[in-house]
Amino acid sequence: MPFQKVLPEKLSEAVVRQIELLILRGVLRPGERLPAERDLSDRLGVSRPSLREAIEALEARGLLVRKAGAGVFVAEVLGAAFSDALVRLFASHDEALFDYIAFRRDLEGLAADRAARTASDTDLKVVDTLFARMEAAHAKRNPADEARLDAEFHLSIIEASHNVVMTHMMRAMFDLLREGVFYNRQIMFRQRTTRTSLLDQHRAINTALQARDGAAARAAVERHLDFVAEALRADQAVARNEEVARQRLEQALGKG
Repeated sequence: MPFQKVLPEKLSEAVVRQIELLILRGVLRPGERLPAERDLSDRLGVSRPSLREAIEALEARGLLVRKAGAGVFVAEVLGAAFSDALVRLFASHDEALFDYIAFRRDLEGLAADRAARTASDTDLKVVDTLFARMEAAHAKRNPADEARLDAEFHLSIIEASHNVVMTHMMRAMFDLLREGVFYNRQIMFRQRTTRTSLLDQHRAINTALQARDGAAARAAVERHLDFVAEALRADQAVARNEEVARQRLEQALGKG
């Protein structure tokens, strides 16, 4: 008969499984510091030796890292999604930039559609809260906060779709964006008129999500990322034209 005795689970194994699930579901994020040992053992209701055993197991699996004098952190596991050679290749070719935007357009549109239909009310409240913060940041002259919140807003939609593979893949993609591999996000928020257009686009996405209209949410995401692609193409054209104009000026001054 295909039955085996049920064995009691060690406390440390239960802790390992709980922390693994928090990382898998994106609740604990790469680089995030775990609470101090005493606090965490109290929250989990386990002894400190059991907690230490669990943390050691998670360190061995590459999910946690211990930093001397600083504590225990979730490992930066997302960077492993792309090799250094591939990251350098992405950074050196414009083709990768527009493929990146097209990839986001497809996946985020799908995530928005799914989130509109299946996200919890709390998920949608997170999205709405981040949009409200974007509106507040819009009034500031420095676009840095708005650019940061832009990424958080998009990631919150992906997280609301509750697909853990998509969540981790898109976090890796946004990490590359944050590091300037594809483009400097603040370029998009440099001009006031562009910033206003972007805010309106994010409002349309949020409105559709709050109404749980999957088709409208997907269409709003697609319109937004089409706008981003066209804005970046225009910015590149301006940069190319300026380079040609500079060369002509140097030539004219040289002839004088």
